[in-house]
Amino acid sequence: MPITVEEFATARPHLLSVAHRMLGSAQDAQDAVQTAWVRAATARSSASVENPSAWLTTVTARVCLDELRARRRRNEAPLLADAVPAADLAADEAVLRTEDVSRALMVLLDRLTPPQRVAYVLHDLFSTPFDRVAEVLGATVSSAKQHASRARRRLAPARPGAEETGAEETGRADQRIVDAFMAAAQTGDTRAMIQLLAPDSVRDAEAALLPHGGRTTVTGASDIAAETAQFRDRIRAACPLSVNGRPMYVIAPGGRPFATIEISTAGGQVTHIALCLVRPNDRFDAPGPPNAPWRSVSHAGSRPSRPSRP
Repeated sequence: MPITVEEFATARPHLLSVAHRMLGSAQDAQDAVQTAWVRAATARSSASVENPSAWLTTVTARVCLDELRARRRRNEAPLLADAVPAADLAADEAVLRTEDVSRALMVLLDRLTPPQRVAYVLHDLFSTPFDRVAEVLGATVSSAKQHASRARRRLAPARPGAEETGAEETGRADQRIVDAFMAAAQTGDTRAMIQLLAPDSVRDAEAALLPHGGRTTVTGASDIAAETAQFRDRIRAACPLSVNGRPMYVIAPGGRPFATIEISTAGGQVTHIALCLVRPNDRFDAPGPPNAPWRSVSHAGSRPSRPSRP
């Protein structure tokens, strides 16, 4: 056996991180890593491996690539949060918070093809050299680089239309108000929310997002702030994204889209908040103008372990 149990145990946290980014699920990541270990344990070669972590990363990535391709053959759409068992969703959320993973990135990775996702995760997130990425993909180094490049383009912010460009300064001012409100909402700071809400502001929500008997429409800054504070745990799982071409916050526990929060402003205050369930055909893009550094959103706070080059 080329890999010992001790070497596998040492590499396992890194392998789980890689598999999680590729598959979007903590449970699927555990299954992939276990499959990689079975393959390592049953390998016929008795020769020692110079870099066990890199070797196991390659095997794990191949398992993930096979799973991603199988999902595509089955024409499986990415699962929304309400279709994932609560225990699995909690496990996914724990990974995001423990490893400080961008939930916006986890939402957007589902837009990539299997080779693009594998190439992007390995090279851009875990600094794997392209020759090893090519080995995983069964492709040339040039092809591996193309997959990563295409992934970056697909993850980049959508280019605004001419009418949006003309209102860029207004949009920036509004976004600052929206971001300030969401920051207050995430901590349950009712005083700050009331200051940001217009006195006659309105909150509309789909009934499916509310407790039984909850009001679909709430009016007035004080009532909206008080209600919002009760849902601060849910709001902590929100991230800024573009949804169908419009800037919103997306509640995405465990990186799984659940609901959208669209906030309108006027006169320097929040005037309307709309909460809607995510639809299967909703399109998600990175927020911000096309020249905004997507790396600051997708990589911020992400601390992946990096295997040494073999």
